Amino acid sequence: MTEIRLYRMEMYVVALLLIFTNLLYTFVQNRTDKPQNKFFISVNGIVLINIITSILEEYIETQIMISNKAFILKNIMNYLYFIIHAMLCPMFAMYVVYAVGKQHKRTWSNNLLFGGLFIATEIIAVSNPLTNWVYTFDSNRVFHRSWGVYSIYLAAAFYYIYAVVTLFSSWNALTKKRRVSMVYFFLIVMFGVLIQMLNAEIRSELFSEALGLLGVMVAVENEDDRIDVNTGFCNRKALLNDIKSHIVNRRKLTVLNIRITNPEIIQRATGKANMDILADILADYLKSVIPRYQIYNVNPESFILTLVDKQTENALTLAQKISRRFELPFDSGGTELLLNTVVIKADVPDELKSAEDVLSMADQSLPKNNTKTLLIGEDLSYLLRRTAVEEAISRGITERTFEVYYQPTYHIKGKLHGAEALIRLHDSVIGNVFPDEFIPVAEQMGMIDILDNFVFSEVCRFLLSGIPDSFQMDCINVNLSVMHCMQPDFIEQINQIAERFGIDKRSINFEITESIAASDYGLLSSIVNVLKSEGYQFSMDDYGTGYSNMESIFSLDFDVVKIDKSILWNAEKSEIGRIVLENTVHMVRQMHRKILVEGVETSEQIALLDTLGVDYLQGYFFSRPVPKEDFVAYIQKAN
Repeated sequence: MTEIRLYRMEMYVVALLLIFTNLLYTFVQNRTDKPQNKFFISVNGIVLINIITSILEEYIETQIMISNKAFILKNIMNYLYFIIHAMLCPMFAMYVVYAVGKQHKRTWSNNLLFGGLFIATEIIAVSNPLTNWVYTFDSNRVFHRSWGVYSIYLAAAFYYIYAVVTLFSSWNALTKKRRVSMVYFFLIVMFGVLIQMLNAEIRSELFSEALGLLGVMVAVENEDDRIDVNTGFCNRKALLNDIKSHIVNRRKLTVLNIRITNPEIIQRATGKANMDILADILADYLKSVIPRYQIYNVNPESFILTLVDKQTENALTLAQKISRRFELPFDSGGTELLLNTVVIKADVPDELKSAEDVLSMADQSLPKNNTKTLLIGEDLSYLLRRTAVEEAISRGITERTFEVYYQPTYHIKGKLHGAEALIRLHDSVIGNVFPDEFIPVAEQMGMIDILDNFVFSEVCRFLLSGIPDSFQMDCINVNLSVMHCMQPDFIEQINQIAERFGIDKRSINFEITESIAASDYGLLSSIVNVLKSEGYQFSMDDYGTGYSNMESIFSLDFDVVKIDKSILWNAEKSEIGRIVLENTVHMVRQMHRKILVEGVETSEQIALLDTLGVDYLQGYFFSRPVPKEDFVAYIQKAN
C-alpha cells in the first residue's frame, strides 16, 4: 500500500472511531427520542456508511487493474458513496432546523424547494450507471469526475448555507455552548470539504465531518446539564433555555403546571424524606401523555409540561385529562397514594411573558382558599399579581418607595419598652403592598437582603437621632429573613451598617421571622451566638403559628419569645385556648426567656397577661404601625 493510501486509511479509521463514539454515547445515554436526536443519528449513519465504503475502496484499489471482481466492487463502493453522501447536507440542515426550534417555520414552498433539490441530486447519483453524470472510469480503469459531482457539491452548498442562515436567525435562542459547537461544525466541515474538492487526493471530507459531529454531540446532544440525574426529567435550566428558544422563535406554546399539594404523604407512606420518589411514581404516567423531553421537574412537588405548535390546540383537553387522572390513586411499591393536585394551564407569551414567569408559576404559592383542581384563564390573575409585585419591589428599590413604620412595645406595667420596625411599600402603580405579600416574593427574587439592610439602616439612623434614648426606649426590633441570615457575609453586612452609624448594638433586637429547617439550626445558632457576643439581642417571632417550632426555641439562644396574637385571642374564646396560653407562658418562663405577646387590643387582655407574668405587650390597644414622624408624635403625647 502506497504512503498516500496508508495516510488515507489512517484518516478513515480515526473518522470511524469518532462516529462510533458519537453513536455509542447517544444510545448508551438513551438520547434517541427527540426528532433532533433521530436526525443526529441519521447524519452519523450516513458518514459511517461513507467511511466504510471509502475504507473498502482504498483496500481494493491496488487490485482493480488485475481483478475484475475488485473493479466491480470499487464501482459499487463509489456508487454507494455518492448516493449516500448526497443525503448528508440536507439531513444535517434538518438537524439544525430542529436543534434551534425552527421546524414550525417551514412553509410548503420551503419544503418543495428543500425536497425538490434533494430528489434531483439523488436522481443524478442513482442514474450514474446509465448516464455517467457523476463519475466514470476510462479504459485504464482510472476514476474521473463528471459534472454531476459539482452539481451535488452545489446542492450541498445550498443546504449548508440554509443551515447557517437558520442557525443565525435563532442565534438568541441558543446557549453559548450550542452556538460555539454549531459554528465549530460548520467551519471545520467547510475546511475539510474545500480541501478535498480542490484536491481529490486529500480525503479530508469525512474526517472533518466526523470531527465536527463529535463537537455537536458533546455540546448539543449531550444533555447532562439538562437532565436531573435523580428523576430523569429535564431540569430548571433546561426549562429556562427551552422556553426562551420557543419565545425567540415565536412558536405557539402552552405550559401545564402540575402541582402536588400534599407531598408529605410520600414520606408518611414510604418513610423516605427524599422527594425524588414522587417523580418515580409519576414518571410512567407523565411519559404516557407527552414525550419525555417535554417534561420538566422544576422542584420536588412541581412539574411543567410544554405543549408546542399543534399540541397547544388540545392543551385544555389534556389538562382536564391529567386532572381527572389524579382523582385516582397512584401505586408506590404496593401502597396506593392519593395525590392532591392542582393543574395550571397558561399560554406563553399571552398569559406568561417570559421563561422566568413560567418558573415563577411553578414556585409560587397557590391562591389562599383555592378549591379548584384546574386553573385557567381568569384563575391566573394571582400570577399577574405576582409579576406586578415583583415589578413594584424593583421600582421600590430604585425609586426609594419603601418606608419603615414603627409599632410601640410596652412593659406589662405600662412603661414604653421600645418598638418594632416594619417595612412598607408604597408603589406608584399598584398602590400600597403589605409585607406578607412582598416579603416572600423578595426572598424568591434574591432581594430580601436589600430590604433587610434598608430597614436596619433606617433604624440605625433613627437611633442616631437620639429620639429613642430621650424616651428611654430599651431597643428597637428589626425583622430578619433566615434566607438573609444564611448568606456567608451576613455578619459582616450587619456590623458594617451598625459601625457606620456608630450605634449601641444593645439597642437592636433582631427578630427571626421565617421557618427554620432543622438542617439550618447549627449554622443559624452560630450566627446568633456571634452577634449576641457583640451585644445584639434576638427574639423568636410568631411563636405558636406553625412558622416556629419547639426545636428552634430549644436550639437557639433567644432573649425574647414573641407569642403570636392567635394564642391570645383563642384564650378569650375557650377554656382550651386559655390553657394553651397559660402553658405556653409557663414553659417559656421556665426556659428563662422574656415574653412578649402580640395582638393586645383590650384592657382585659392586659389584665390577663399581667396575672400570667408576661414581660412585654404589643398591639392596636397602644398603636398601629405608623410612619416614623407619627410614631415620634405618638410617644411624645403618650409621655
